[in-house]
Amino acid sequence: MTITQGTLTNQSIIESELAHTSGVYPKRGIAIVRGAGARVWDADGREYIDCTSSQGSANLGHAHPAVVAAIQEQASILMSCTEIFPNDQRAAYQEELTAALPAGMERVFLCNSGAEANEGALKFARLLTGRRGIVAAKRGFHGRTMGALATTWEPKYREPFEPLIAGVSHVAYNKLDELDAAVTAETAAVLIELVQGEGGVRPADADYVQGVARICRERGALLMVDEVQTGFGRTGRLWASQHYGITPDLMPISKSIAGGLPMGAIGIHGRHGTLPPATHGTTFGGNPLTCAAAGQRYGCCKRKTCHDRRLRKARI
Repeated sequence: MTITQGTLTNQSIIESELAHTSGVYPKRGIAIVRGAGARVWDADGREYIDCTSSQGSANLGHAHPAVVAAIQEQASILMSCTEIFPNDQRAAYQEELTAALPAGMERVFLCNSGAEANEGALKFARLLTGRRGIVAAKRGFHGRTMGALATTWEPKYREPFEPLIAGVSHVAYNKLDELDAAVTAETAAVLIELVQGEGGVRPADADYVQGVARICRERGALLMVDEVQTGFGRTGRLWASQHYGITPDLMPISKSIAGGLPMGAIGIHGRHGTLPPATHGTTFGGNPLTCAAAGQRYGCCKRKTCHDRRLRKARI
């Protein structure tokens, strides 16, 4: 079926998607065409409360006026700019983001999604330590790209694509003795979520998290905390790490970072300095459009104040 403005109905949109989609998504029987705040509307005009929040990416709501205005303004100025060239919107957002991250996290790598953030963090862990092993938790979810998928526990996600990257082991969540036995001199990083969300909601015990951090410090492994789902206020603090009094070495974040636009980032602790040039990269990561939208997450400065380089501190 050919879609035109005159034939926009739930059924016509569903039939068109089913004719051309890859098939990897189980389609619901509602074609969403508009959103405002916590509500969305289908093509037939029915209104719904959006309890999915676009898988956690729209926690400012749909079509937030400040985000829309920032996107419209920046789209008319400059949408893409590779990171080999500095950019005013990127500089402003990086300063605000690092000011808001847990204390000591002084640098960020900007990318496009949570899976990409985890993927990059796995590379950084190996690069920074010279080790290859990764210890992750059972029932954890970190993405579906090949590296992130190797650390994701659910066998039905992993098994069709094996062999994945080598050196990944899984241990029981909230069981410090198992993790203690798994972390060795070959472990580059321990990867955990502070609230597991795959198939339920399972917060980490405080003693467990403190123990994980201690074991990492003692054995030279990096502490990698996946805050893709828990970041940006979804646990009552800006970062779930703040509930536990820890600062990760690497912290992948994404979801609501840019008010619904595709964006991710990796927070990097200042003790690790800068990474060697050309060891990683991305075409679209840190583009001015998503940085302008992300800046509205904190009430970022407008473009006119970015030009004089007096970039405001974050207003959390």
